[in-house]
Amino acid sequence: MSIHQSNIKRVTTHQLQAMKERGEKISMLTAYDYSMARILDNAGIDVLLVGDSASNVMAGNETTLPITLDQMIYHASSVIKAVKRAFVVVDIPFGSYQGNSSEALRSAIRIMKEAGAHGVKVEGGSEIIESVRRILTAGIPVLGHLGLTPQSIYKFGTYTVRAKEEEEAQKLIEDAKLLEEAGCFGIVLEKIPAELAGRVAREVSIPIIGIGAGPEVDGQVLVVHDMLGITHEFKPRFLRSYADLNAVITQAVSAFIEDVKNKDFPNEKESY
Repeated sequence: MSIHQSNIKRVTTHQLQAMKERGEKISMLTAYDYSMARILDNAGIDVLLVGDSASNVMAGNETTLPITLDQMIYHASSVIKAVKRAFVVVDIPFGSYQGNSSEALRSAIRIMKEAGAHGVKVEGGSEIIESVRRILTAGIPVLGHLGLTPQSIYKFGTYTVRAKEEEEAQKLIEDAKLLEEAGCFGIVLEKIPAELAGRVAREVSIPIIGIGAGPEVDGQVLVVHDMLGITHEFKPRFLRSYADLNAVITQAVSAFIEDVKNKDFPNEKESY
């Protein structure tokens, strides 16, 4: 663990802002359960995102849409119990904030009160700005999310790179500035051209976290199951696998099965 990490007892939005200002990159991974969150926090991760990607990696759904607010609160409260240092942000799931700013505020308050989260994340720009403003009035930190917004997958019809055309790129820049003006503490940019992401990071003063958005942003986020090689099916260009836990776990389970079948486990030392 580096010196600056050990000096920070608890990461806050203030410290994330300071990291951007001094040019220190922000590290961010997803977490959905106590055991994994504890490992990630002990390793020194800056931000943990309790992502609605739990719908995919934990529940086996094709999209993020089915996961409910109650389920997100369950995952978030499990993560919070493990964390001593990282800033924990929780996705408000699809259908719990769009189109109704009162419902958005209720959802955010439930996440903060029942899970003990440090902030919430919402997808979209001008379309949801009233919800963002309403949540911020309650003093709840909000992380924006622009570019490929998985909750809108049926609108896009594809998971390909967003904002390649000038019109969509211009709207993304305007939305980023709108979220900054509203008071968001940062924005996730997903799967957009690196040049555009770099421009957004330079033109707004709040931290910009990329996923498939190139190196010129203020930090990077990946889904932990993808980064650790637990899932093998998902191999986008932006993903770097840092381990092959799928193979490690398969090997361990195979050895256990073999030892049980061969009556090698448990042995005398492992028995009472």
